[in-house]
Amino acid sequence: MEKEFWLQRWQEQQIGFHEGRFNNSLLKHWPTLNARAGDTVFVPLCGKSLDMVFLAEQNLQVIGVELSQIAVEEFFQEQGLEPHIEQVGALQKYQAANYTLYCGDLFALDSEQLGACRWVYDRASMIALPLEMRRQYCAFLANTLPRPCQSLLITLEYDQSLKSGPPFSISPAMLDGLILASAQIEPLGQAPEEVKGIVALEHSFLLRFK
Repeated sequence: MEKEFWLQRWQEQQIGFHEGRFNNSLLKHWPTLNARAGDTVFVPLCGKSLDMVFLAEQNLQVIGVELSQIAVEEFFQEQGLEPHIEQVGALQKYQAANYTLYCGDLFALDSEQLGACRWVYDRASMIALPLEMRRQYCAFLANTLPRPCQSLLITLEYDQSLKSGPPFSISPAMLDGLILASAQIEPLGQAPEEVKGIVALEHSFLLRFK
């Protein structure tokens, strides 16, 4: 989607995609992945997700990137934190406690900012992007993340003809076509989830970047 679409959604507080709670699949699968205290996890298109709070509570360092300044500022306000703010290239960097959030275009991040990452948590990025941007996003991850690096990826699958995205429907077969060349894909499970009044499947995957 165009940047203006998401900025307008935050401006008008049309943020039905914001769960307002910890994601159930995150709660189920993260404890099985053996992340170590002090590891750094990257949360792309993070919004003001409370999942970042869960990750920080696991003694992880959280790096997020979000287009909307409203979302970034609301996250720190709601957590009762006063971030240090500085300009880093085309991005604004907000930092407090275990959180470093970059405000701006995801693709403006580089390997220097993500060099410490050992994990990615993606509940909102893959399903938010139309196909061409999704391909660009997968290439960005493959080319920018350090190695070793793993990702907990959560996608939705439903009949796309019934509703337009976002969120976009991504089946396991579609994911294979997008990322199999750059990551090993391990299915972790699936669970029913309602999307815009339609019952969908929420798939969870562990990606191991090659």
